[in-house]
Parts: sequence; C-alpha cells; structure tokens
Amino acid sequence: MIKEVRLPEVGENIESGEVVKVLVSIGEEIKLEQPVVEVETDKAIFEVPSTEAGIVKEILIKEGEEIKVNGVIIKVETAESKIEEKPEPAKPEAKEKTKPEETSEADKMEKAEKQPESEKQDKTEDRIPEQIAPASPSVRRLARELGVDLQNVTGTGSGDRITDEDVKAYAKGIIISKQTAGAALITQQKMPDFSAYGEVEIKPFSKVRRITAETLSYAWNTVPHVTQFDKADITELEEFRQKHKGKIEEAGGKLTLTAFLIKVAATALKVHPQFNASVDMARGEIIYKKYYHIGVAVDTDRGLLVPVIRDVDKKSVARLAVELTEISKKARDKKIMPDELQGGNFTVSNLGGIAGANFTPIVYWPQVAILGVGRSTLEPVYIDGRFKPRLMMPLGLSYDHRIIDGADGARFIKWVVDALEDPFLLALED
Repeated sequence: MIKEVRLPEVGENIESGEVVKVLVSIGEEIKLEQPVVEVETDKAIFEVPSTEAGIVKEILIKEGEEIKVNGVIIKVETAESKIEEKPEPAKPEAKEKTKPEETSEADKMEKAEKQPESEKQDKTEDRIPEQIAPASPSVRRLARELGVDLQNVTGTGSGDRITDEDVKAYAKGIIISKQTAGAALITQQKMPDFSAYGEVEIKPFSKVRRITAETLSYAWNTVPHVTQFDKADITELEEFRQKHKGKIEEAGGKLTLTAFLIKVAATALKVHPQFNASVDMARGEIIYKKYYHIGVAVDTDRGLLVPVIRDVDKKSVARLAVELTEISKKARDKKIMPDELQGGNFTVSNLGGIAGANFTPIVYWPQVAILGVGRSTLEPVYIDGRFKPRLMMPLGLSYDHRIIDGADGARFIKWVVDALEDPFLLALED
C-alpha cells in the first residue's frame, strides 16, 4: 500500500516552511519516526519524522522549496502492500438493486443551506481548543490573514473572547512598531565594495538568523532598555551543585548553574509581578501573566535559539536540570518544534560556560526583562575583618523602562543575588 508522509502542524499561525535538506532517497527503506526532511520556519529549523515505515517510492519536494502544512513530503510503500491479497470468496448473485436516486444540484444546495453553521465552519477551519485562545473561526481566519498570533491578543468580548476589533487593533500596533524599527534599517548607508580590498564571501541570511536580526532590531528600537549590574557569591551554591550533580546525571540530566538560575528567576517573578508582564502600547495596556515559563538562550550551529521551559515554579531544580538538558539537545540537534520556542515570560542567557564577565543582553520582546550571566571567577571579598576567596557570578539585568523603574530593577536583582547566595532554599525534590 502506498502511503503519504505529510508536513504536520507545527505551531499556531505557521502555514508553511522552507525545505532545508532532504534526508532520504528513492528506494531507501525507512523506519517509523525516522527523520525524512529538514524544514525551516520563521520560528525554528527542525527535522520531520516519518509517520510510515517502508520503501520510499516518491519524493515530492526539493531543497529550497516552500512546503505548506499538510503538504505531501514523500510517498512510502508500506509492508502491507507486500502481502498478497487473497481473493474474496465468490458471493451469490444478488438481485439488481435499484440505483440510488441521483441528487440534483438544487437538492445539494438545499441540503447545504440546512446544514448547521458549526458544521460548515468545520470544513474550512482548523479546530483549535478554545482554552488556547477563545475566538470564533472567523476571527481565527482574520488573524491568519493578518499574521497575528492569537496567543498575544487580549480579548474584550464576552467571556474574554477575542473579537475582530481586538485582532485589528493588535495588528495596527505591530505595523506601527515595525515601521519605527524598520526606519533605522532603511537609513543605513550603502555598503562599500569590500571586494575592492581583497577576497570576500557573501552568504544570504538563513531564516533563523534573519528572524533573530529582525526581532532584536525591533526590540532595540521599541523597548527603552536599562541594564542593572550586580554580583552573587555562589561559593556555597557551587559546593551544593558539586555534591548533588551525580544524582541528576543518573536521571539523565546535568545539574548546571542555569538550572538554579531559572528556578530563582521564576520565584523572583512571583515576588516582582511587573517583570512577568508585557506592554501593549497600541491598546494602552499592561498584560500581567499568572504563569511562569522561562526561556533559556541556547547557542546552536545556526544561531541563537530560545527554547522555553514551562511551569518552572511547579518543578524542582532536579527536574528542571533534566528538562533543560533535553530541550537544549533538541535545539542543537534540530529536533525542537516552533511551539517549544514560544510563550516565555522571562529569559536567562548564561555565557559563563564560554567566557566574558558583564554584558548587556537585549530584552526578548514581548517580554520585559532578561538576565545575562557571565563567567564566575574567584575574587577576594572582605568578610569578618579579612579577605577571603569567593566564587563571584556577574549578573546583568536588562529591562523595559516603560513599566519597570530603576528601583524595581535594583530590588529584583538583589532578590536574585540573595536567593543564589542561599542555595538551601531551593529543594532538589518535587
């Protein structure tokens, strides 16, 4: 039997992707869940696993082509087709049945008119659970046409349902903001001809790099940044980490400092709710979130990705360490899906494993704050009348000055420092 492998839905408002690499060939025998193609969207690059096992009979896409969600990638001859079909036993001749009465076009139209409206919508609209974003099919269609992510829109209708006007207002705000951000790019002077001075190599932006550039340009031009610096004495925290890291390794994770940092960050957001918010200038509103999803910047061979760990406040450091290990590997192995890069409230960017001290991270819009972490070093600290060697971690907290004042920033980073300096407040068990 010939079966099709199609591009699955990979995230809300994502309708297509670009084929980066075809991973199989005609005649190759493939297994269930084996990656067959690499696809890049505006959110991520990932491998698409096969939903069938068998022999590849046809490849319907090429590298560099655009493929729509539900588009056919390959056709596979499954093992079922190799089983010879046994002829069905002869059935006794039945009396000729009267042909069913043909339905006229008028009858079809009349039947369609009588069909419930909800059933008509089902045929043209993807059914999305209302708890994701309460909106009617027509509003979802408008959102797709305008390129609006309904997760970011606040509903003003009955029961907080999202209306047409909500979507239009949000889209208008995005357009105005992009015009502001784009102005800085348009005024760039013409590039000189560098080849006049020596050999050069020109490469186009990858989708991930282009989206990163656009997102950061937008954030930099939209968000009035302030960065607050401090240091945390993590001498005891490092001793605690070394003592318990073996236990986490047995569970399949690595007990890194980042695991402690995201746990501390989630708890800090509860204490300082203005950091767990987003600013909607188009509607003149501040959206305060009641959940705690933390993004973690991950360095990959195709650029920076920020996978999101959800409900950090409900998980132990041990569990977070395992999840962090798994999701970072997925990001580097091109297995992360676009949905896993969305919905973060706050981001932690830890460059301590590479090099460098302080740096000023750019807020990852539509979030309002980000914590940058540098490499920890041994420093002499004056304690009880004498200098003692202590392991000090440099921190840089960048935030949106539109809703966060300097005093708020100072209090937040002090809270983070105090929590890192008392690691026994963070339990390793659920």
